[in-house]
Amino acid sequence: MLTLAVVVAHPDDDAYGIAGTVALHLDDEEFRFVLVHATDGEGGDIRPGFPATPETLGAVRRAEDEAGWRAVGRAPDRHVWLGYPDGEVGRVPFDELVEAVWSVLEEEQPTVVFTFGPDGIFGHPDHIAIGAATDAAFARAASSSGTAFRRLLHGAVPESAFSRWNEQRAAQGRWVFDPTATYHMRGVPDAEIGVAVDCRPVASRIVAGLREHRSQHHVFIDDADDVARWERIVTREWHVIAWPPREPGAATLGDVFEGLE
Repeated sequence: MLTLAVVVAHPDDDAYGIAGTVALHLDDEEFRFVLVHATDGEGGDIRPGFPATPETLGAVRRAEDEAGWRAVGRAPDRHVWLGYPDGEVGRVPFDELVEAVWSVLEEEQPTVVFTFGPDGIFGHPDHIAIGAATDAAFARAASSSGTAFRRLLHGAVPESAFSRWNEQRAAQGRWVFDPTATYHMRGVPDAEIGVAVDCRPVASRIVAGLREHRSQHHVFIDDADDVARWERIVTREWHVIAWPPREPGAATLGDVFEGLE
């Protein structure tokens, strides 16, 4: 089996970060997909007019996430909700957070683990905390041989793409990201990108999944009904290879499992 373990903070982090890769492997009988969420996302914004309250939002977002994966066409083989408070993951004792992640990874023995890097993509403290805990858990078993713990990936956006998107947004009169601000997207140097997945063949599946996160449409995109634009946005997934160490100038891989079979 080629097992992908995805460890993220909130419902929808997975929808943007790894859905294309999962969709590309949905017919692969050797593929196993394990998903871990640190929170239910109950602290998120509620779209104006959406029928949810702070008391019900967590349950709503869990259901949205599960519906999103059905729309993609490949539900997780195992889905774990750790139940930590949204917005408070960084306050959980670090050793406790590491143990919670490790308990799943130890059982699953994944080939590849995906999480957030130190930038959290959006500088979100929950992203940064769960990413650091996952890195620490992965380090317990990182291996250069065998079938498990072969590669650790951090979701990322290359600086060139980030700058292009910001320039396009400014030209269209939309607000732009400030990479120094918390909750704003930021890029990483292009040379750090070790995996670039071409998601064009499954862009429609990615967007079908994203559209199920109805409570968060206002966070995702300016116009959720502009499906064509949304599909253009999700044509790539980029990852930094956090482990094993990557040689400078090494070729960029096209799939999270490339070279590990």
